[in-house]
Amino acid sequence: MKKSFYILSCIASLQLAMVSCKKEALQLSNPNQITTETYWKSESDVLSSLAATYSLLRDVNGGFWGVRGIELANGRGDDFFIRNDVADLYRLSTFTNTPDSGPLNDLWNDCYRAVFRSNQILENIDKVPGLSDDAKHAYIAEAKFLRGLNYFILVINFGDAPIILKTPQSKDDYFVAKSPEADVWKQVKQDFTDAATGLPVSYTAQWVGRATKGAALGFLGKSQLYTKDWAAAETTLKQLTTAPFTYQLMTNYGDNFVATKENNQESVFEIQLGDVGGTNPWSGENAGQALGVTTAQEFAPSEVAGWFEVSFTDKLFNEFKKEKTTANDFDPRMYATMVWNYPGATFYNKPFSSFTLSFGFSSLIKKYQNYNQDGEITGASGASDYTSSNNERALRYADVLLMIAEAETMQGNTAAAYPYVQQIRARAQLAALPGGYSQDQLMAEIRHQRMLEFARENQRFYDLKRWGLLTQEIGNSDKVGKQYFQSPKYDYFPVPQPEINANTKMEQNVNW
Repeated sequence: MKKSFYILSCIASLQLAMVSCKKEALQLSNPNQITTETYWKSESDVLSSLAATYSLLRDVNGGFWGVRGIELANGRGDDFFIRNDVADLYRLSTFTNTPDSGPLNDLWNDCYRAVFRSNQILENIDKVPGLSDDAKHAYIAEAKFLRGLNYFILVINFGDAPIILKTPQSKDDYFVAKSPEADVWKQVKQDFTDAATGLPVSYTAQWVGRATKGAALGFLGKSQLYTKDWAAAETTLKQLTTAPFTYQLMTNYGDNFVATKENNQESVFEIQLGDVGGTNPWSGENAGQALGVTTAQEFAPSEVAGWFEVSFTDKLFNEFKKEKTTANDFDPRMYATMVWNYPGATFYNKPFSSFTLSFGFSSLIKKYQNYNQDGEITGASGASDYTSSNNERALRYADVLLMIAEAETMQGNTAAAYPYVQQIRARAQLAALPGGYSQDQLMAEIRHQRMLEFARENQRFYDLKRWGLLTQEIGNSDKVGKQYFQSPKYDYFPVPQPEINANTKMEQNVNW
């Protein structure tokens, strides 16, 4: 994945952009233009199309695991702050945004571009000569996984959304009304269910990073958990704890967030990045596009050539300090997630005292930063300005364990939930939980562990929303702009205004 699939991604981003609509009668074909009639001629066309669809997950502007997506997903949480350098992002973080927000429009558009590309693959796979039935089945499953994942992103962010399962054939086909959130979730689950039946358990080294059966089951279980189908979530997710799957927690929590430990035993699905390609990470889908992201550079402090766009709140800082390890030290996840003023603290090979805490909070973000370098000016090879090749881990086995624990607890099976919580606590070098916790006590522990385990991993806001705790926890924080939060209005993003303007069938979300 780090080599050949990157190259295919560059090619396919251009190819899918140029696929044309049906030719009118008497129209001459341009031999230099790629069309639906000249594409889909080989297996490499299918692989290129898949790569182009994967690439949107880390697209710098609208990808959920690209720069803006990381900021959008985390920025509304009680543990995160975005400064006012980029007005649209600051407004989103402080709950003062309006439907004409550019980053919202980019997220919406990238999801539907990925849906469109997935649908193209599903509709054209039978045209490709020489593919075995098994190969077709696997490619169909992969396309459905990608479609399901993008609808998952849409439904957790926007709620109601148009469900589009085929490529438009006429102008009118582009105008689709929203479906209710429950119907979007139904489609998400169906796509992940179908994907799980056709995806392999693993790939050869060349294709590591592509969606697997485990990834499909993991996101299916997550979708079931989000919709409070506890029994189904338990059944689905427990499959990942036994053969043929071999997922395990990494011994060292911090190894999940450094470039040298990518695609490890804890990784269920991660977004493949590389400091290769073009020299402009913001150029869009063309030859200038880099295949890394600039997230680490945006988050780094100015002393190491960073843009210091974000910060953890002290609510997270203080949450970490609530419990020491059995050796009376801070939680190792705290050391891996943030850096603060403790004896001997260093960051980017500099003493912590050489950095300024620009926003008055107590820590700087360490997770996913290239803190072993002297700065964030370039990635590992220097091929692209400001890009990092440190993969974004979209789903970790730790999440699977805590989701199983939650599903068991919410069914009243607290004793059955204990072993899964204990695995997380043991890795963090925390004492074993005392026995006899009630359902409420164990859920409080699971919520606490999720806050610490997944800081900066696109989880916190969505966890609070599904627990019904947004108002309580945002209000009980030191987050800038907390006074402007209103539920249910800010539980979801509004439909982007450009979509309202262009789509005659689109209606704005309620409360907006």
